[in-house]
Amino acid sequence: MVRRSSRAITLFLLLIVAVAASDAGALDAPSSAYEVLRRHGLPIGIFPKGVTDFRLDDEGRFVVHLPVECTAKFETEVHYDRNVTGTLSYGQIASISGVFAQELFLWFPVRGIRVDIPSSGLIYFDVGVIYKRFSLSLFEIPPECSPAIDSRDHLLEGFRVAQIVSENQSGKLRYDLDQGDDSSTDFV
Repeated sequence: MVRRSSRAITLFLLLIVAVAASDAGALDAPSSAYEVLRRHGLPIGIFPKGVTDFRLDDEGRFVVHLPVECTAKFETEVHYDRNVTGTLSYGQIASISGVFAQELFLWFPVRGIRVDIPSSGLIYFDVGVIYKRFSLSLFEIPPECSPAIDSRDHLLEGFRVAQIVSENQSGKLRYDLDQGDDSSTDFV
């Protein structure tokens, strides 16, 4: 009888160890980009559908790989390079590279994304010159992303404009009215 009960206890302990080991293995499994966004208080639609690889280090730096450069439509268009990088912390992504937002006819590099107060229902894109404000509901699901066609020149043009304006401390446009009819707009 004692022998049978010690076998039962041994079997029970082995079962507990096996369950604990399988749970620990599940924690080590790589998470999808969308799961990581959700865990960090961000909507999963920040990244488009089709992420082929996602890597996150211990300091929050990440790399997202897409099959092709593409453009998604929200209230305006957002362009994604094949590789998007940034630093993730709760409620925000800083130091983004590879994402551009369109304003009027220019493309501006997105420098950061943040959800200020989740209950506000707003998300902000820092494009250097301004913060673009969107409804969080636009980012509830990952958007379809259409392959980009010859967009690099437009992206660089917007990047140059954003860089010139952000270098100015006031960030305001000054109009050169001293040239009479041949007036032009200068960025200072």
